[in-house]
Amino acid sequence: MGSIQYLDMIISMFGFSVLMAFIAAELEIQIEGKDGWAKNLPTWKVKNSLTRFIWGEQPITGYHVWFLLFNLVWSQFPFVVGVPWTLGLELQILSIMFFAILMEDFFWFVLNPEFGFKKFNAKHATWHLRWMFGVPTWYIKLTLVIIALLLVGGFLD
Repeated sequence: MGSIQYLDMIISMFGFSVLMAFIAAELEIQIEGKDGWAKNLPTWKVKNSLTRFIWGEQPITGYHVWFLLFNLVWSQFPFVVGVPWTLGLELQILSIMFFAILMEDFFWFVLNPEFGFKKFNAKHATWHLRWMFGVPTWYIKLTLVIIALLLVGGFLD
């Protein structure tokens, strides 16, 4: 695959991930309603030192584990249809997956009739415990991971 085709594929995948994030957010709004972080869903919740390191003070839920696994498996689709696997491309695809997860969370607020953009803040989104520059701090951390994966993946390919 030539470098222009490769770049076009990565850009298309980012665009596609925005569409998927939009659809996933709408689905999650239908499932969770106004209660984010699976607050009132019949799912298991675990909070320990490992989950605190990854998620902060929120427990990990069975709902979110399965949602993450769904995203991870779906992100591997290019390899299923014959795109040759490389570590660099894998890292870039993971960056796209993380971007979709970040966008899905943001869309959840913007599209949710119980929230909207005006309630995208620490006062109303109480499950996001730490905020910086007007966004949950994990958005910033995840953005740094996305950028690092893209750069390292691009370097390796």
